[in-house]
Amino acid sequence: MTTRRQWLIVGAVVLALAGGLYAATRTFGSDLFPVAPGSKAPEFHAATMVAGGPTTKNITDYRGHVVLLNLWATWCGPCKQEMPGIQALHDALGPQGLKVVAVSVDDPGFDDAIRSFVAEHKLTFEILHEGSGTIERDYQTSGIPETFVIGKDGVIRKRVIGAAAWNSDANMKLMRGLLAEDAP
Repeated sequence: MTTRRQWLIVGAVVLALAGGLYAATRTFGSDLFPVAPGSKAPEFHAATMVAGGPTTKNITDYRGHVVLLNLWATWCGPCKQEMPGIQALHDALGPQGLKVVAVSVDDPGFDDAIRSFVAEHKLTFEILHEGSGTIERDYQTSGIPETFVIGKDGVIRKRVIGAAAWNSDANMKLMRGLLAEDAP
C-alpha cells in the first residue's frame, strides 16, 4: 500500500468521524449538553416591553449579577400564581442587586396582552418578550413557568419546572448567599 493511499484512508476516516460527531450533536445536542445547574446559561435575545419601542436584551447584559430568569406566558395559570412571590423577592432583594428578568413566551403580537398582565399584577421587575420559541428550545424547557437562578459567573445554580414560592425562606436564603458571592 502506498503512502498516498494510506493518507487517503486516514482522511476518509477523519471525515467520517467528523460527520458522525456533527450528526450526533445535531440529533442529541440537548442530551449531550443539558441546560442544568452547573452549566453556563445559554445566550438569548428578547425584546424589552418598555414605552418608546422595543430594544433587545440578552444574558450578557446581566453578567456579574445574580439573575432570576423566569419564562412565562399571559395565559398560564401557574405563572399568575407565582408572580406575587417573584414580585416580593424583587422588592426584597432587587435593591441588593438581584435582577429579576421575566421573559414572556407568548406568540408574537401579544405585546398589549403582556403589558395588561404586567399592569394588572403590578409587576415592577424587567419584562421581556421572546415569542419565537428560541429561548424555550435553547433553555430546553419542558413547559412554563420554568425558572433559572443564575449566579454572577453566568452559571445556572437552580432550575425549577413549574410554579414556586420565590419569596420562601429557602429561596430568599439561596438568593442572599448568591448575592454575597464575589463577582468573577
